[in-house]
Amino acid sequence: MSTTAGAIVREEQSLDAVVRPQSIAIIGCSRRRGTIGYQIVDNLLVHGYTGALHLINPNVPVVHSIPTKASVLDVEGPVDLAIITVPKELVLEVARECGEKGVRAMVVITAGFKEIGPAGAERERALRDVALRYGMRLVGPNCLGVLNTDPAVSMNATFAPVMPPPGPVSFMSQSGAMGVTILDYAAEYGIGINQFVSVGNKADISGNDLIEYWAADPATRVILMYLENFGNPKKFARIAREVTRSKPIIAVKSGRTASGARAASSHTGALAGMDSATDALLAQYGVIRVDTVEELFDLAMAFSLLPLPEGDRVAIVTNAGGPGIIIADACEATGLRVTELSAETQRALRTYLPEEASVRNPVDMIASATASDYRRALIEVLQDESVDGAIAAFVPPLGVSQRDVAAAIVEARRAVPGKPILAVLMGREGLPQGRAELKDVGVPAYIFPESAARALAAMVRYSRWVHRPAGNVVEYEMDDDTIARIIDTQRTAGGGYLSSDDARTVLRAAGIPVVEARLAITAEEAVAAATTLGLPVVLKVVSPDVVHKTDVGGVELDLRTTDDVRAAFDRIIERVRAARPAAEVEGVMVEQYVRGGRETIIGLSTDPSFGAVLMFGLGGIYVEALRDVVFRVQPLTDIDAHEMTHQIRGAKLLGGIRGEPPVDREAIADVIQRVSWLVGKHPDIEELDINPFVVFESGGTAVDARIRIASR
Repeated sequence: MSTTAGAIVREEQSLDAVVRPQSIAIIGCSRRRGTIGYQIVDNLLVHGYTGALHLINPNVPVVHSIPTKASVLDVEGPVDLAIITVPKELVLEVARECGEKGVRAMVVITAGFKEIGPAGAERERALRDVALRYGMRLVGPNCLGVLNTDPAVSMNATFAPVMPPPGPVSFMSQSGAMGVTILDYAAEYGIGINQFVSVGNKADISGNDLIEYWAADPATRVILMYLENFGNPKKFARIAREVTRSKPIIAVKSGRTASGARAASSHTGALAGMDSATDALLAQYGVIRVDTVEELFDLAMAFSLLPLPEGDRVAIVTNAGGPGIIIADACEATGLRVTELSAETQRALRTYLPEEASVRNPVDMIASATASDYRRALIEVLQDESVDGAIAAFVPPLGVSQRDVAAAIVEARRAVPGKPILAVLMGREGLPQGRAELKDVGVPAYIFPESAARALAAMVRYSRWVHRPAGNVVEYEMDDDTIARIIDTQRTAGGGYLSSDDARTVLRAAGIPVVEARLAITAEEAVAAATTLGLPVVLKVVSPDVVHKTDVGGVELDLRTTDDVRAAFDRIIERVRAARPAAEVEGVMVEQYVRGGRETIIGLSTDPSFGAVLMFGLGGIYVEALRDVVFRVQPLTDIDAHEMTHQIRGAKLLGGIRGEPPVDREAIADVIQRVSWLVGKHPDIEELDINPFVVFESGGTAVDARIRIASR
């Protein structure tokens, strides 16, 4: 595509010019070894780039025995991609020349842009403006480069010292340094890379663009990402939800600390740091998050080689008891089931394994096991209808070759191709050859048992995601006029927390059941309210300056007589004034006393990047102590809401234990979805806590609530 400033057409849909260019110009190439401009040219030549290569350097006539041009404008014929390595002060001028030439895309390796501060940020904005003006796509600046192992392209336009083997994995890295490490790992582990893009500062092309491109690329089966931040989380969510239905996305997301998090006074705000929002976003849209680059490649090996398991039932075959126990523990810890083998399978194993062997699961064939034993045992367990996948572990004893065992595992893989097999080769001798032989037939090999269990467990979770219904966002009829009036009044007053009465009114207007309550200014009013509501009652202090009422003695429970109510009112006022002399006390809320049920918390807080983040967990006074909560990013589907009720650690408490009936999870899911719909319609709600939402065998009710409104 040739463009001028007067006729701009921008390629939004295709990144072919970046990863499949037919011609490349290296602007800033060098004849000095050890420089980026030298290394990129060397990589392109050594690895046999199939397109036309143009070298641009006005100061030297020849680089790598190739004549140079003084400017990209001097190149005869079209240029698809410009790799720019000139000093930062020259980048804008070079970019303009690329635009005049009609270059379709630029990869700016040069650093010194927004990563160094305001001056660099302004330089980066100017660079992006040039790219937009001329319709060029832009990778970087401050990046490692791009790579494509397809033999039809064979392009290593990076300054990394290695070229990974070809394969089905495409990789995006936001860090150039991490990109070098990642390519080293890929070469060492034999993981086949299809395309690699280091996006750097993401002035134009981002991870979202690459996911969309790779989703349509038949040569890409697995997408890996190293992320430091999200440029557009909502767009990422929309894309990921669709792509992960057909291709796994595995991501390392750095920055687990709650950097940039503000001090939040609500429970939800206090618990929902930035990393909680990241976890919620990735889990909600099927992206597999890992903590380390090592784990990233453990999973990449499995996903790129194996069929997805149909279930979580795993068989373990080993020649040593210790590794079998370790793998079994790791499987259980990651959610896999070490299944009971059928009686028929156990009888078949017993026909050739020694008496000392265990034919239960794990199958411990003991140290005398031969390569033939491995082949036969793996075929037997994989043909068992109660097994969805297998892990084969080998510790090399005397007289048995690791390569022979690897060949036996290969034969089992070919005999039963529909179920995944993972290998754990725990001896170093022969490991590279054994691993290579296994990889060629589609069996990932690991050194440590935990790695294999973790990879298989991730595949099981992803398989469930693929088969999980997409769900629907339920629309609710609400009294939006009442809600808007209360919110607008609070915003006009400068924002902040609604009064208890207004918070309850908002919940009722949203269709959320709320316990009956009356505000009392005096002890006699409290008695009158209690009489109207019916004893027993609960008294709670009402103060905009008191968040956690129990901390200041601001709550009295199960008051059964009017004398109890009168005395409790006085005690609350006295304790609160002693604990918080400067606090404004508006009165005491008299509430119906709710007996029984399970206390839960339903809330939301607003993340500056992700928007509204919803929370569910066990509530009451234990929410911050136990931190047994899960998060999702708004908007939620009905499936999301129901999953939340099952994903807290204390989910069994909701299901009923020791003869107690289960609580109404439908009621919880309904309120979660109503809160999601509420904040979607009224985004000025910054924080909301319903704590506790007491749920019963049938139905539930909000007992206390806090809602904070944004200021104008």
